[in-house]
Amino acid sequence: MAKQIMSSSYLLFFSLALLIITLSTIPNFASASLEEANALLKWKASLEIPKNSLLSSWISLALNSSASVPCTSWFGVVCNSDGSIQKLNLTSSGLNGTLHRFPFSLLQNLMHFDLSVNNFFGPIPPEIHLLSKLVYLDFSENTFSGVIPPEIGNMHQLTILYLHSNNISGPIPIELGNFKSLTDFKVNNNQISGSIPSSLGNLTSLNVLSLYGNHLSGLIPIELGNLKSLTNLDVSDNQLSGSVPSSLGDLTSLNILNLFQNQLSGPIPTELGNLMSLTHLVVCKNQFNGSIPSSLVNLSNLQWLILSFNKLSGPILSEIGKLKYLTHLSLRTNHLSGFIPSSFGDLTSLNQLYMHENELVGPIPSELGKLKSLTDFKVNNNKISGSIPPEFGNLTQLQRLDLSSNNLVGEIPKEFGKMKSMLDLSLAGNRLSGVIPLELGFCELLEVLDLSKNRLNGSIPTSIGQWAQIHYLNLSNNMLSEKIPSEIGKLVHLTELDLSHNFLMKEIPSEVQSLQSLQKLNLSHNRLSGSIPDVFTNLPRGIDINLSYNELSGIVPLSTNFVNASIGSNPDLCGNITGVKLCPSQIMKKKNDPYHHKLILVIMLSLIGAVLLGVFMYGFIAYQHQKKNSPQKPSDEESGDYFSIISFDGAVVYDDILEATNNFDEAYSIGTGGYGTVYKAELQPNNVVAVKKLHSGSENVDHNGFLNEVRALTNIRHRNIVKLYGYCSHVRHSFLIYEYLENGSLGSILRSDVLSKELDWFKRVNIVKGVANGLAYMHHDCSPPIIHRDISIANILLDSKCEAHISDFGTSKLLKLDSSNWTAIAGTYGYIAPELAFTMVVNEKCDVYSFGVVALEVIMGKHPGDLITSLPTLASDYLVPENVEDSRIPPPSSQVEKQVWLVLSLARACLNSNPLERPTMQQVSNRLMKDLF
Repeated sequence: MAKQIMSSSYLLFFSLALLIITLSTIPNFASASLEEANALLKWKASLEIPKNSLLSSWISLALNSSASVPCTSWFGVVCNSDGSIQKLNLTSSGLNGTLHRFPFSLLQNLMHFDLSVNNFFGPIPPEIHLLSKLVYLDFSENTFSGVIPPEIGNMHQLTILYLHSNNISGPIPIELGNFKSLTDFKVNNNQISGSIPSSLGNLTSLNVLSLYGNHLSGLIPIELGNLKSLTNLDVSDNQLSGSVPSSLGDLTSLNILNLFQNQLSGPIPTELGNLMSLTHLVVCKNQFNGSIPSSLVNLSNLQWLILSFNKLSGPILSEIGKLKYLTHLSLRTNHLSGFIPSSFGDLTSLNQLYMHENELVGPIPSELGKLKSLTDFKVNNNKISGSIPPEFGNLTQLQRLDLSSNNLVGEIPKEFGKMKSMLDLSLAGNRLSGVIPLELGFCELLEVLDLSKNRLNGSIPTSIGQWAQIHYLNLSNNMLSEKIPSEIGKLVHLTELDLSHNFLMKEIPSEVQSLQSLQKLNLSHNRLSGSIPDVFTNLPRGIDINLSYNELSGIVPLSTNFVNASIGSNPDLCGNITGVKLCPSQIMKKKNDPYHHKLILVIMLSLIGAVLLGVFMYGFIAYQHQKKNSPQKPSDEESGDYFSIISFDGAVVYDDILEATNNFDEAYSIGTGGYGTVYKAELQPNNVVAVKKLHSGSENVDHNGFLNEVRALTNIRHRNIVKLYGYCSHVRHSFLIYEYLENGSLGSILRSDVLSKELDWFKRVNIVKGVANGLAYMHHDCSPPIIHRDISIANILLDSKCEAHISDFGTSKLLKLDSSNWTAIAGTYGYIAPELAFTMVVNEKCDVYSFGVVALEVIMGKHPGDLITSLPTLASDYLVPENVEDSRIPPPSSQVEKQVWLVLSLARACLNSNPLERPTMQQVSNRLMKDLF
């Protein structure tokens, strides 16, 4: 009994002791949890939180609340066994705010901290180092700015550090080399500058090092070769220079090596052939030279081999054909020579094969027909010869095939009809002959087809009607004959159709009215006959139409599309359109017009003024001299004045313009150029025109400029060239009347920090495209060609939709193809081609150079200045959006960025100091038209 009492006493004592210990710990547990929770609530109060956010579970705690509430009910909060917050995961919560009030000092047990994919901004506070137990830190995809705090290097337990996709700037702290346990470090897509610290070579546990998309410069440290555990190294899209250290060959665990888009030079290290685990080797857009290292054929696991946009030379290694897992092979834009290896036919896993823009010769191996997985094959812009292998018909997965600008001969294989996945096919610029195979119609998914500049003959096959998705069709510069098939009307998605420079005959099919997506139609330089179908009036407004140099007859349909159309050199056409004779019925109507005699007088005055221009000039100068000695108001009837107002009554409009501008009062001025002042004149309600009045005081120069502008514009009809409504040369005033373009000059917009923000990247690319189209028309579709000589942003006008219109032809020159075209220097400083400084020989390449300056200026938002002269010394890939884009607007999206890159690439080609190496505006326009769709 005594023993039982004793045992009970011991049990009671033990229970009381346990209860006391338990009760003594509860207040501390509750106090710690409540303090952390209340601190988080204060931080939450500083944030902008979307409605219905899961953070609504973070409710205020009453004094009698359970201490476990944050651990069990709060979204994104996980506690340890002691009730202290261990994990905070708020990814993708739509939060907006800063870390200014975050309780770093209280959350010292935090091990996992994730704020990724939100809208946090401001700096990362140095107090973050107080989270000394942190293992996982992810602040990626926010807008954090400022520098990476060096204090972060004291967080020795960190294994994951993700800071990518922010606006962080400054250098990478050398203190990050203290992270002995770090396995993943991503700081890509920021504004990080400076060099890569060699201390990163101490991170021997690192698996992933992602530094791409920053402004890092200097050399790649040799110490990175110490990272034996590294599987992914990406330093692409920076400004790194020098050679690649051979120590990278020691990274034998590496799967991915991305070095592209830097300024790296020298040969590709042979040591990279030691990376037997490598699946992706991407070193494009650098300045690597020498040959392709033979050691690369040891990379038996390689899937991506991208060596494009470098200065590599020599032959293509046939041993590359042994890399059986290769899916992407790009050797484009180098100086590679020799033959295409037939061993490439063994790369049966290949999806993309790019070898274009090199110096390759010889035939296309028929063995390539074994690449059943191939979707993209480009070998354009080489010196490839021979015929197209019919085995290409076996490439049933092929979507894009570009063999253009080579020396291919023979016929287009009818086996192409098997390639039913084909989207984009270009065989332009070869010497292909024979007919367009009927079987090509089986490629029903075609979106782009370019067979131009070959020797194709026969008729256009009726099977083209099966191309229901096509939007670009170019069959120009061939020897096609017969009629245009009516099936053309089935191509309802066409935006550009070019059948020019062939021998097409008979009528234009009325089915063209179905082409409601059309933007450009070129049927010029054929033998088309009959009348222009009235159905042209059903086409959308603003189409660029060229029907010139045919045998068309009859009346030009009444349509706004023909106001700017090119329809000259059709002798039997008639209508009330510039460049076309009046129809007999229109002549009779004019004879019966009560104002007929007045119009006769106007026309006679214009003709007399034009024929006796020399006499007029002499009399005009003499009159001015006499006026200075005896000033008086001249009358309209004095000799030496003439005017012509297209579609207006000249005499009436002359007076209306004087009245609308209050006799050219400065209050109506909207701009001044080298040849005159431009005024805004409202002749009638909703009838606003722009009037350029020539400067007084230098009549000889101004008058010549005036006549140049008249000659140029009266024969031009193009959507990207300003419309001339009328002109007047008078002893009192000489002026031109244009369409009024609401947005004014491109120069005035780019110079304004406010207005320039309205020009997004899509609009800017479209402006460049419009200028290119206008110049291509002047150079290649006008006879004789017209050289503008003063292309600058001041002479590019924008309408309400920001469509570009070339203006100010005061310095234009009609180019006589058989003359030397010597001239005095004309143009705007900063846009003049360098050869004019010592040759003074004008040709179309002067405009090409000026276009290059304008294109670059549109992207940069400012004149490129000394960048133009330094281009030859810069890396071939320097002109990329990241380096030169206008910082006043957000960076372009990935889709538009490709278009911006294309504009910059073409601008660089146009700015070549050797005019013979510049492209033509036709080539530039075609490239933009084709590649921007």
